[in-house]
Amino acid sequence: MDKEPNHRAIYTGSFDPPTYGHLDVIARGRRVFDEIVVAIGRNIGKKEIFPMLQRKEMMRQLTGDLLKDEVGGGKIRVETYEGLTLDFAREQKAQVILRGIRNISDLAYECQLAMTNREVADLETIFIMTSQKYAYTSSNLIKQIAALGGDLNRLDSIVPAIVIDALRILQDEEGLAHLIEDHID
Repeated sequence: MDKEPNHRAIYTGSFDPPTYGHLDVIARGRRVFDEIVVAIGRNIGKKEIFPMLQRKEMMRQLTGDLLKDEVGGGKIRVETYEGLTLDFAREQKAQVILRGIRNISDLAYECQLAMTNREVADLETIFIMTSQKYAYTSSNLIKQIAALGGDLNRLDSIVPAIVIDALRILQDEEGLAHLIEDHID
């Protein structure tokens, strides 16, 4: 019988799409925590390009590859959730929320969120700085490049191949114009 992890963190996000920056934070977090629950949720302020179950499957495959490549460290589990992150954290018996920081802009926003989570739910947040090479990586920018017909092969340094393949399918079959419609006069 597996023993319950002592130090469990949830790493929350929409992961739409997953990036190497996300995987970098997970890899670094594994050095600190017994288990990381990658918690895929909805961001009501963003238009999704991939359904939640597809993002879950991509993250399972990517974190599985990470576990094979980097032996040792904490376990990884990928889950989806609806509703408040705080409720999901309690349900998962997580001790902390893990968040990645790319730059000073992230820090301001994440500090506000961390203070709210601590005040409302007595839940602490741990920040991990992503590698410098991913400091400019943004899911929103990736979506814009794909929506505007950019060369997806140029994204290979910031998103895994399975994400590029999935974006290519969307570009070819559905198009991604719905992502930019709100910004057109």
